[in-house]
Amino acid sequence: MTPDCELLRRYAETRSEAAFAELVQRHVNLVYSAALRQVNGDAHLAQDVAQMVFADLACKAARLSRRVTLTGWLYTSAHFAAAKIARTETRRRDREEKYMREPLPKTAPEPDWNTLRPVLDDAMHELNETDREVILLRYFENRPFAEVGAKLGLYENTARMRTERALDKLRAIFARRGIAATATLASALSANAVQLAPASLAAALTTASLAGAGTGSTLTLLKIMTATQLKLGVTALVVAGTATVLVVQHQTQTRLRSENESLQQQVAQLQANKDNLSNHLVVAGEAKSLPTEQFDELLKLRAEVGVLRRQKNELQDSLAQTENTQLRRSDPNEQPHTPTVLPEDYPKTPDAATKGIFEALTRGDWDAFIANYAEPDVPRNVYDQMFTDEMKSNLAGMEIISIGQPTNWLSNGNVNKWFVPYDVRFKDGSEKKFRLSVGQNISTGRFYFDGGL
Repeated sequence: MTPDCELLRRYAETRSEAAFAELVQRHVNLVYSAALRQVNGDAHLAQDVAQMVFADLACKAARLSRRVTLTGWLYTSAHFAAAKIARTETRRRDREEKYMREPLPKTAPEPDWNTLRPVLDDAMHELNETDREVILLRYFENRPFAEVGAKLGLYENTARMRTERALDKLRAIFARRGIAATATLASALSANAVQLAPASLAAALTTASLAGAGTGSTLTLLKIMTATQLKLGVTALVVAGTATVLVVQHQTQTRLRSENESLQQQVAQLQANKDNLSNHLVVAGEAKSLPTEQFDELLKLRAEVGVLRRQKNELQDSLAQTENTQLRRSDPNEQPHTPTVLPEDYPKTPDAATKGIFEALTRGDWDAFIANYAEPDVPRNVYDQMFTDEMKSNLAGMEIISIGQPTNWLSNGNVNKWFVPYDVRFKDGSEKKFRLSVGQNISTGRFYFDGGL
């Protein structure tokens, strides 16, 4: 069964009415029964309470999608909504100076239920959230202990003991109210706490709640990966002695020139290898006609050329910066500007960048992924922590089935971001369809991975 949080996330991101209808169908009995008890059995008021609760759920879908289970939140929300409606109804009745209580016919409850029903919800809310959650799952939704434990991340026996302790606390609360809740409390809750809502109520609530929530809500994004943006500041160092400064600058220039020449030679060699393989590609007519080994080698060389070109550009910029240090020393607070020059074969569109990201991960070329598609200013160790060895192993060797049309969801003058639908098949045969979030620095044109795996 799809978890509550996944259904709510699907509605928050895509406004899927089917996902929201499934949530309403799953929890309508719990919400309706809690409301019905607190409005003295008035079925119409109970339906109004249920509509308020699910409309509130639709409005807060993005924020609540982080919760593993919605049972506790819906129960508490029904409690407060019913109390609000009950207060309004009481004031109205007082003003009209008459009573309009017409309780619905009910079957005879169990001996303890007539006493427990009026105070059950208030007593439940005297429990802490953890104890209330286990009682709701066990006795309101009648789930077995194994399933209660699975939802709360506990072993079955641990869930059993925690439920028994919570039930003892509930008995103590009833005792303070002068109600002797005996061993029949558990059976009374299981049999009576949740009643069937009217058959048509779920469909009506879905339509009314979505209409109440409106269609203009701002889409709240759920990122699979978050990282702290680290901004690097440059502090001007004043070196005592002009002669020492000149010596250091000269040594730095010499080293940078040497590294630059070495990188140029490597780039030239890799470019020659790349051109050679590209010629094979042209002769064959398309990339798929190359042998698998040559095609993989071509992709790897392209990535290496991109990395070396970036390193070359960075060295050239560092060399120019060092040579002009004396010109900038007059303003020690000036921040250096390092332009970013992208290689000619760098992706020009978000879907092409998505393909490049997947190709790097498919080859298991972690260095190429970091060099070409890491988010600016995020240290490598952040990615190493987020992408475990197990995750890298699962991504390596996957197959790109399809990459869809990008959808732009953010453009703030500095950054563009897109959702790019994709369909991939992992090496174990499983498939995944989702949307990759791809960002682009507008000033540099560089794309980066922003989440969605």
